[in-house]
Amino acid sequence: MSDDQTRVQQFFAARAADWDTRFPDDGPAYAAAVAELGLRAGDRVLDAGCGTGRALPPLRAAVGPSGVVLGADLTPAMLREAVRAGRDRDGTLLLTDVAALPLRAGSLDAVFGAGLISHLPNPAEDLRELARVVRPGGVLALFHPIGRAALAARHGRPLTPDDLRAEPNLRPLLAGSGWRLTSYVDEDARFLALAVRED
Repeated sequence: MSDDQTRVQQFFAARAADWDTRFPDDGPAYAAAVAELGLRAGDRVLDAGCGTGRALPPLRAAVGPSGVVLGADLTPAMLREAVRAGRDRDGTLLLTDVAALPLRAGSLDAVFGAGLISHLPNPAEDLRELARVVRPGGVLALFHPIGRAALAARHGRPLTPDDLRAEPNLRPLLAGSGWRLTSYVDEDARFLALAVRED
């Protein structure tokens, strides 16, 4: 495991036990973001960096019983909390790095990533790996329940021009990784960037 992976794992392991209680009101925001993916019954979707699995119930509702829902996370403690919350009933949990997914090329219809991009050690490569497992025309949603300015304020930091989630940075990053940005919303109540997998 790389130093970057170890740092990410330690960050989330220390926060896993009270993660859901720290952010108890995010459920509707997750459901609204999942709705924007346009999933249909029977679709196959991955929650990349699923954490405690808060997106798994709305993802399962969107794809129905015939669909496939996967949740991948690098941190065992987060996946244990997902099981404790019963969210493993809504999707199959994978202890894995999103940089090296144990999935066939083109095997998914969509990827959902909540709070993901700021924790990717190699964003271009990692987004390329997500593109690898999604069929052409499939969708990627990069989501956060609050926008960039609100998140920076929560952490007592200023917004900086080098923030990967800023549209001028995100659009070329996605384009160089096999994605085309189709929608970008950054407001206090949510951050949601949608991209389509290029052919």
